[in-house]
Amino acid sequence: MADGQKLTKLRELKKKMREDMNLPLRKSATNLVFGEGSSDAKLFFLGEGPGYYEDQTGRPFVGNAGALLNQLLYSVKLPREEVFITNVICYRPPENRDPLPEEIEAFEPYIDEMIDIIKPKAVVTLGRFSMAKFIPGVKITVVHGKPHGVDWKGRKLTVVPMFHPAAALRAGEVLRQIKEDFLKLPEIVKEPEKIEVKQMNLI
Repeated sequence: MADGQKLTKLRELKKKMREDMNLPLRKSATNLVFGEGSSDAKLFFLGEGPGYYEDQTGRPFVGNAGALLNQLLYSVKLPREEVFITNVICYRPPENRDPLPEEIEAFEPYIDEMIDIIKPKAVVTLGRFSMAKFIPGVKITVVHGKPHGVDWKGRKLTVVPMFHPAAALRAGEVLRQIKEDFLKLPEIVKEPEKIEVKQMNLI
């Protein structure tokens, strides 16, 4: 699929989301935070949910955690404009609480379609909620920074679990680890075929 076609499909998907009255959290939120970046991105970053600043602007990762994400991308010479960034839920939860399982499930078809349209070489999960989508039943402290090959709808997809940047802002050790994990990304994007495929255990 050409980049222009992908962009058109993403715009159509965003419109469909805006018009979906069954999506949870829309009544309490200010804006839909669909996602942004390149429609032809090699890396797809998947976070947890919008916070205050994201809700106000309609853009993902624009607060303090977003500033750190920008620094991390810059450290490996990956312009933010060349990746795609979104969250497992696209409306802000009240008081920035954790997303509920049924909320994640409601947004899942849209997130899946984003991945199907963009067809990235790798998905980088930021935090445990997005990690659980692809690699359930594991601890992020054990698997962070380790690429996993998963069978995604009949095609191979590399998933790289990482800590959420917000967690890195709260703990110096997590910040050190996420910086190290990011340094692996250029090599993973270059040779994702070397990642062993593991069947997803869908629960």
